[in-house]
Amino acid sequence: MSAEMQSYIDEAEQALLHTYNRYQVVFDKGEGVYLYDMDGKRYLDFVSGIAVFALGYHNTEYNDALKAQIDKIIHTSNYYYNAPAIEAAKKLKEISGMDRVFFTNSGAEAIEGAIKTARKYGYLKDGRTDHEIIAMNHSFHGRTMGALSVTGNPHYRDAFEPMIGNIRFANLNDFDSVMAQVTDKTCAILFETVQGEGGIYPATEEFMRKVRTLCDERDILMILDEIQCGMGRTGEMFAWQRYGIKPDVMTTAKALGCGVPVGAFLMTEKVGQNSLAAGDHGTTYGGNPLACAAICKVIELFEKQKVLANVREVGAYLEKRLDELAAEFSCVETRRGVGLLQGLVFNRPVGDIITEAMEKGLVLINAGTSIIRFVPSLVIQKEHVDDMIAILRECIR
Repeated sequence: MSAEMQSYIDEAEQALLHTYNRYQVVFDKGEGVYLYDMDGKRYLDFVSGIAVFALGYHNTEYNDALKAQIDKIIHTSNYYYNAPAIEAAKKLKEISGMDRVFFTNSGAEAIEGAIKTARKYGYLKDGRTDHEIIAMNHSFHGRTMGALSVTGNPHYRDAFEPMIGNIRFANLNDFDSVMAQVTDKTCAILFETVQGEGGIYPATEEFMRKVRTLCDERDILMILDEIQCGMGRTGEMFAWQRYGIKPDVMTTAKALGCGVPVGAFLMTEKVGQNSLAAGDHGTTYGGNPLACAAICKVIELFEKQKVLANVREVGAYLEKRLDELAAEFSCVETRRGVGLLQGLVFNRPVGDIITEAMEKGLVLINAGTSIIRFVPSLVIQKEHVDDMIAILRECIR
């Protein structure tokens, strides 16, 4: 490591709040599916900013669209209309099949909005303020207080109790556990269509259909968190579209802006007409022209570059290669996941493997202590998968 890069790391340790245990590298630029540190070393990136940079680094059309918007206007506030937000909402409705959009700055903010939507929906039905939300164990929805409250991992919550009240927890893919938590106060059932941080667990079609039926019968909102698994990562624009089981409310972020901080929560017209109204919710930066110009270009490039077809093809190949690796090493228990959201489950902690991979020029991330998570750019090719497997095999050995 050069003295310059080390000096930046030393300065960061003095200036930044220590809420991350960062890897000892300062990334300087990106090109395609590769990152480069300040010393010019190249890294094959299988993290993509935690499922954010779906189109890869230095996509010229994406960059040019942002530069053009910067030269026009970056921010106005939501007291006024702006054309990029209107266009982005239209495009987002088209790819999701939802009816109403609220733009946020992050996934956690989208979850906060979804929680408020559910509470207001319940309140307008009966005037009560004691409605309950059922969330899932081992889930992860963000770090703000509302998002933490529905995150089913006590490790994240313990130091910050009390959370917001009236949250119950069930188990993903265990419908009986959901039914055990349902009361006459239940206003929403919330879960990730594919659990990411909790271990790469996809919701099954049977579970989703049963939850959808329950919600229809009892006028409960089905809320799907698509922040990590959405925007093409499973081979569909949103993971629930694999089964055609439409939620009442959904959240999205991460690859929605491909690097620009932006998220959204969306809802059906019925929910839109019976929940949040003027004065109920707001955000200064949400839906600003720059962020929405990014959304417009991302959705356009997904279609132009046939991203979904690539995810299906390369995702199947990644599954095959990871399955081969799992069969080769006794320390690997299994692989699970969908498309380009995959996890390799080990019978021991994986931190040392990830660190060694970084030294060898491969960027990986974990999902819990014993799972390596693979969330590369959605434009990755089979040869990149082969290169990753070769390095990872060496690190496991």
